[in-house]
This record gives sequence, structure tokens and C-alpha cells, in this order.
Amino acid sequence: MNFEQARFNMIEQQIRPWNVLDAGVLELLSVVKREDFVPPAHKALAFADMEIPLRGASEAALQLGQCMLAPKVEARMLQDLAIQPTEKVLEIGTGSGYMAALLAQRAQRVISLEIEPELVTLARANLQKAGILNAEVRQGDGSKGVPVEGPFDVIVLSGSVAEVPHKLLEHLKRGGRLMAIVGEQPVMRATLITRTGDAEYRTSQAWDTVAPRLLNFPEHSRFNF
Repeated sequence: MNFEQARFNMIEQQIRPWNVLDAGVLELLSVVKREDFVPPAHKALAFADMEIPLRGASEAALQLGQCMLAPKVEARMLQDLAIQPTEKVLEIGTGSGYMAALLAQRAQRVISLEIEPELVTLARANLQKAGILNAEVRQGDGSKGVPVEGPFDVIVLSGSVAEVPHKLLEHLKRGGRLMAIVGEQPVMRATLITRTGDAEYRTSQAWDTVAPRLLNFPEHSRFNF
């Protein structure tokens, strides 16, 4: 497989048409080797417009949120966040470490939480092989709390939630941004929340997508009649 040609096709045929036009983001996608973060069994799918399971049977892994998001979703999230070189980032849901690698190329420091020990080991190894030194992977449940190094300039949820817990927003600096995919199947909204004051937040939802759930975040109540 010609990885460079496949990478070029991914950027030109998937990423650009999805309104990802930031030259820095496009350059980043050409530099960080996505194929190095994909499990060997799925290497041929590294640049496909799809989610890639990271462990176990494909459907089960996707249902549990144990996957890499589609490339265009990762790229659009990165563009919308407009991360600066001095900023500190918290990611919830490390997966294979690919999004952490992208974030680390733009930020000063990245702390990424992953609930599954197997994926913690995988992501740490992938980041080390990629030579990325400013991204730290920790085993932890992001739905239960965040690292003491907060507040953060940026918080990224690399998966979907029914709603964004307010306790996460409290760990943003003023001017800080949180990016999450929010809602229910079949339509979810990419949601960017900016902290504008001590208790004030601005929300924008510029595009629709779907993504597997992050584990342990609360769901909306469902009533049966």
C-alpha cells in the first residue's frame, strides 16, 4: 500500500471537502503518520472515511467507544479549537493516541485520560514511537474527575456524550474551549463551548456528525409507557 498517496487522497478527498481549510491543520495531517496509530489488523483502513475499532470484535469495540474517530471528524475538531502553542490541553478518551499526537503538535502540553488499561499501554507506545514528548497518557475515568493540573485552555472529548457535564466546564480557563460531540443517534452536534466569564459560556454547534459514546458519562432518562 502506498501510504503517502493514501494520505494525500484522505486530505484532498475527505478533509478539504468537509470545510477543513486551515493550512496548519492540513500540514499536520500530512506529518503525523496516522497509519502508525492504527492496529496492525486494520492498517489498510488507516485513511478510510470510517471509525476504526481498536480492540476486540469490530462492532463491540465501536459500541464501547474503543475506536479511532473518522479522519474528517478529528480534523474538523482540531480546526475549530484553534489551539495555540502556549496552551494546555486535556483530552478524555485517548484511544490509540492519534488525536493526542495531533493536539501535542499544536499545544504546549497535553494530558490525555483513557479508562482502558490496554489502550493506555497502546497509546503510550504509539506516542513514544512517534517521538512526541509533550503528551502524557494517564489511566483514568474522565467522567469522574480531571487532573489537578487544571484549569485547562482546551478540553477535548474524543467521543460522544448525551450532554456536557457542567463540572467539566468549570475546569476551563476564561477564554478556554471545550469540544464535544453531543446528542443521540442518528444525529449529533459538534459542540464548541467557550468560557467567557466566571459563570458565562458561549456555545456554537456548526456541524453534525455521529460518534461512539465515551464510557460512564450520564445518559438522558428514558421513560417507557
